Amino acid sequence: MTAITRGVLVAAWAFPVMVLGQFALLAGIPVAIVLARTLRSPAARWWTGLMTAAYVVPLAVWLLGPGTVPSLSKSLSPVATGVVAAAGAAAAAGLHFARRRATAPSATS
Repeated sequence: MTAITRGVLVAAWAFPVMVLGQFALLAGIPVAIVLARTLRSPAARWWTGLMTAAYVVPLAVWLLGPGTVPSLSKSLSPVATGVVAAAGAAAAAGLHFARRRATAPSATS
């Protein structure tokens, strides 16, 4: 099992901040970091999947859509930006609690 490190948590929390700061295309970097570092962790897999899906769906719509919008941030509506950022924040919080649960001393010992 792969541990959820502090670097993963920093990258996970950077994702919604970057999306809200209108750096949505660059927000793929923290998503890639989280995905690469937590793919083997069963506790983090669902949260990582949520974050990745929240990023990949708008990215695919922007890339495959007929629009001529110059950036991913400009193609997202304010509602879509909020939904992507909220999903990223939920995933980051889930990863944070999964890390806390994994490092907490067990009650049986």
